[in-house]
Amino acid sequence: MPRFFKRVSKKAGSSPGALVHIGKKRMEKARITMIDYDEKRFTAKEVTRIEECFPFKKKPTVTWINIDGLHEVDIIEKIGKEFGIHPLVLEDVLNTTQRPKVEDFDEYIYIVLKRLSYDEDKDETRSEQMSIILGDNYVISFQESAGDVFDFIRKSTQENKGVIRKSGPDYLAYRLIDSIVDNYFLILEKYGDRIEGIEEDMVSNPKQETLETIHAMKKEMIFLRRSVWPLREAVSGLSRSESRLMKKKTHLYMRDVYDHTIQVIDTVETFRDMTSGLLDLYLSSISNKMNEVMKVLTIIATIFIPLSFFAGIYGMNFNPEASSFNMPELNHPLGYPAVLAFMTIVALIMISYFKRKKWM
Repeated sequence: MPRFFKRVSKKAGSSPGALVHIGKKRMEKARITMIDYDEKRFTAKEVTRIEECFPFKKKPTVTWINIDGLHEVDIIEKIGKEFGIHPLVLEDVLNTTQRPKVEDFDEYIYIVLKRLSYDEDKDETRSEQMSIILGDNYVISFQESAGDVFDFIRKSTQENKGVIRKSGPDYLAYRLIDSIVDNYFLILEKYGDRIEGIEEDMVSNPKQETLETIHAMKKEMIFLRRSVWPLREAVSGLSRSESRLMKKKTHLYMRDVYDHTIQVIDTVETFRDMTSGLLDLYLSSISNKMNEVMKVLTIIATIFIPLSFFAGIYGMNFNPEASSFNMPELNHPLGYPAVLAFMTIVALIMISYFKRKKWM
C-alpha cells in the first residue's frame, strides 16, 4: 500500500509554496553533480555546495545540474532563489506524490516523470519521482535517490558522441526523458517473462502459491498503469509545445518518445488483460482438476454399487434349513468363490463399458 499512497499529513495546513519534503526519509547526504559543455568544451564535477554551480548560469554553455536526494530542503530553496523558480514548483519537486505532468512558465519548463526500477530481492517495481526544469541554457534534474539511468548520457556527452554537444538544453532534456521511457521497456520485459512462467506453472501444476503470484502481478499492473498513463499526456504536451525553449527539431524527437509511450501503455494494457486471463485460467484449471477427481471417485462408487448390492444380499444370512428358498448357496462348497467370481465379472463388464463410452 505505501507504493500507492504516501503520507502527506505533515503538509496539511501549510501555506501554498511551503517547502516540505514528502517522501522516504533518507540519512545520506544529498549528492550534487554538475556538467557544463558546448561543442568544444566539457566540464564535469561533483560539488559539495550548490552555490558552486551558480556562476555557470550566466555562461553561454549548457549546464546540467543533477541533485540526488530531496530531503535537504535548503538546497532546493537556494536553487529556487538563484534561478527564479516559483515556490509552487519547488513545492512540487519536494512532494514525491506528483503525477507526471508538464508546466510551462515561459522562462522555464517544469517536467515531472516517474522513473521505474525493478527490485530483484522483493520481486516488485519501485517508482521514483524525477523532476526536470528546462531553462534557457540549463537543465536541473531532481531525483529521490542516487543510481539513475543517466550514466549513458553522461558518458556520451563526455566522449562527444552524437549531437548532444552540438544541441541546446532542450535536446538534453529530451535525452533524459527518452532514457526514462526506454527503461520502462526493460521493466515490461521482466513482467513478460514472469507471465510466461506463471502460464507454464498453471498448465502443469496450479497451486495456491500460483494464485498468490497472480494477485501480486495484478497489483503490479495497477501500479504500472498509474505511472505510465499520465506520462502520455505529459510527453504529448512537450511534443506540441509552443515554448521558445523547445526547438522545432526537438519536437520531432519528442514525438518519437510519444510513440514509445504509446507502446508502453499498449503493453501494460495487454499484460493487464493477460493477468486477468491467468486468474480465469487458474480457476478453470482448479475446477477441471476437481472434476477429474470427482470423475474417478464417481466411477469407483458406481462400480461398487452392484457389488455392495450382492454383498448386502448375502450378508442377510437367512437359515437355508428353514426353507429351500433361504440362500441355498450358503451350504454349497463353491458358494463363496462363485459369488466373488460373479462380482469380479460384473466389475469388469462395467469398466469395459465405461472405457467404450470414454468416461475413463
